[in-house]
Amino acid sequence: MGSHGPSGRLAGKNAIITGAAGGIGLETTILFAREGARVLMSDISQPALDRGLAKVLEIVPWCIKPATILCDVTKESEVAAMVDLVDTWGGVDVFFNNAGIMHAHDADAIETSEKVWDLTMAINVKGVWYGSKHAVLSMRRHGKKNGSVINTASVVALVGSATPQLAYTASKGAVLALTRELAIVHAREGFRFNALCPAPLNTPLLQDWLGGDEAKRHRREVHFPTGRFGEAIEQAQAVLFLASDESSFVNGTDFVVDGGMTRCYITPEGPPTEPPKNFTR
Repeated sequence: MGSHGPSGRLAGKNAIITGAAGGIGLETTILFAREGARVLMSDISQPALDRGLAKVLEIVPWCIKPATILCDVTKESEVAAMVDLVDTWGGVDVFFNNAGIMHAHDADAIETSEKVWDLTMAINVKGVWYGSKHAVLSMRRHGKKNGSVINTASVVALVGSATPQLAYTASKGAVLALTRELAIVHAREGFRFNALCPAPLNTPLLQDWLGGDEAKRHRREVHFPTGRFGEAIEQAQAVLFLASDESSFVNGTDFVVDGGMTRCYITPEGPPTEPPKNFTR
């Protein structure tokens, strides 16, 4: 187990997490809170945020209670207001640009509508730009020297997919390029930018997209050497490392957490492995 409260790995740090009500965002909130960070959870649904906050407090009741805020990351004024709140705490130390969508009607170049394309780009790319911009402004205002921004990309930004989700794939490729450039531009200020590249995960977002289509599910599961999707907590552990001072010389990376999927030619034989029974939060 990690340290409780103010003695943790993120003690004294102020963190913003977008898309914090579920999946990777919620698991990251739990880890950040456990490790002593003061966290602002943002999402677009207040009921979902309320449920997420209740789970955080159930698991780490000793933590600094996270604050919650509604934020549409496609609107710069709302992102700025979110950062303004954290400025009252002493400024942003960690910003996890995690909010994103994979639209159910995202398909190939022929079938993807302009509406789906524009919405996906607005949330997945413009939202990351706004978050990064206002994180840097806050860090500068408060004289930060070691800020960390983590942007959620995807392994589909690195490898092609035969089951097309073109807008999503293109948006995540943009996140990688954006992250790399920000990492170089702001390196001398001490601000690190890294892109988390998850494989398909056992999250509500993916499960909603797959629905009951077992063939679609199998098309993805079969490519994992483990024979299983990853879990959100396994991504959150990587985000915790990137947020902490332990990763002080990690900058501009495509931080791939995929169970070996993108390095696999032929999957091993035998039954799938099981996720660890007791993840360390």
